[in-house]
Amino acid sequence: MSIAQRSSTLLLAIAALAASGAAFASGNHAGGHDAETAIGKPGVAAKASRTVDIVMNDTMRYTPSSITVKQGETVRFAIRNAGQVKHELSLGTEKELLEHLEQMKKFPDMEHDEPGKVSLAPGKQGEIVWQFTKAGTVNFACLIPGHYEAGMRGTVQVGKK
Repeated sequence: MSIAQRSSTLLLAIAALAASGAAFASGNHAGGHDAETAIGKPGVAAKASRTVDIVMNDTMRYTPSSITVKQGETVRFAIRNAGQVKHELSLGTEKELLEHLEQMKKFPDMEHDEPGKVSLAPGKQGEIVWQFTKAGTVNFACLIPGHYEAGMRGTVQVGKK
């Protein structure tokens, strides 16, 4: 086998390994999008007990920025970007959000296709349906570079049953 053939084979093997890891991390199988996480799990729209409207704007704020829910409650977040620039809302632990913020700094045009995240162009609307299975604090933030640092974040307080 020539050096070029070995290099090509190695590159294909690396690409296949990387693709298999990405598929595992983002699929709908056990451990994928439908799995329960530290902040809960994707909710079923028909089981949402209420809708909470959230507005994102260019003052780098969410309205409201503090929300209270009950443990076990499924909530539909109706999210609207009232600004002139792209914004997003990502649910997570503070640690998860800060880790993802670092990725966003490296890849600022990253798009999200995950149940706890929504990216919206100016004037657009979207939604997240989430079931809060554990008591405690769930954070949300805009991880577009500069937005989190400017204060675009909030909390969901999940009260015990």
